[in-house]
Amino acid sequence: MSEPARSRKVQCASASGLHRMAYVEWGERDNPDVLVCVHGLTRCARDFDFLAAALASRYRVVCPDVAGRGDSDWLRDPREYEIPNYAADMVTLIARLDVDSLHWVGTSLGGLIGMAIASLPESPIARLVLNDVGPVLTAVALERIGSYVGNWPPLPDIEAAQQFVRSTSATFGPHSDAEWRFLTEHVVRRNPDGSLRMHYDPALAARYKAEIPKKDMELWNVYDSIRCPTLVLRGEQSDLLTRDTAKKMTERGPRAKLAEIPGVGHAPTLIHADQIAIVRDFLLEGR
Repeated sequence: MSEPARSRKVQCASASGLHRMAYVEWGERDNPDVLVCVHGLTRCARDFDFLAAALASRYRVVCPDVAGRGDSDWLRDPREYEIPNYAADMVTLIARLDVDSLHWVGTSLGGLIGMAIASLPESPIARLVLNDVGPVLTAVALERIGSYVGNWPPLPDIEAAQQFVRSTSATFGPHSDAEWRFLTEHVVRRNPDGSLRMHYDPALAARYKAEIPKKDMELWNVYDSIRCPTLVLRGEQSDLLTRDTAKKMTERGPRAKLAEIPGVGHAPTLIHADQIAIVRDFLLEGR
């Protein structure tokens, strides 16, 4: 039986100073098989609770809150909310874990961070799962996401927060009321007056919106440098990762395997057993 989840923090550095990045760890502390799971733009480490529970008997599963989100510190300089700094934080985390290689699951932003690290010479990432993200990010999806980032309404109670999460995250696909409650509870924080707010630094929203391109963003040079076995999960209705881009990802760079999730847009939550099974089978292939 694996140990229950543990909450920890690691000190990281950026140009503006030191900050602490929080992470949740599952499984045996001394297991050399490590899986790092990194969430999307406005999500958090606890998104991976179901996946981690399913894999904790095989891995030491580590799920960080990217800087500015969840229980991690907010950065002093909002201009530092960018992938190179996130990747540097993750390298610091990997050093803390004291492993030479690991597996990586990244949803959206977490996948872009994984791509950045996996593309480097001597990368520690031995297997990579890109959850509904790739080397072409469509302008229409980036603009859609920008329309709600940082724009939450008054949230007097958890029911109002759940309604907001359901409306902005409808592309996650069908979920039960209990699953929507789970997807809400970890991404809100309580204000002094008892009302709720979203869990992330509002400054990262301004940074994101300032950087939204007017056309699709292409990162093929990064993707083509990846050498490790790669799996691409695509929501069948995704507006961020098009079917054409996903197909090209199977033909160049690491020549990824592709699995499409029906009835889902951006992005599969990895809560449901069928989605977890796809990831598990890929990560444990040949073991």
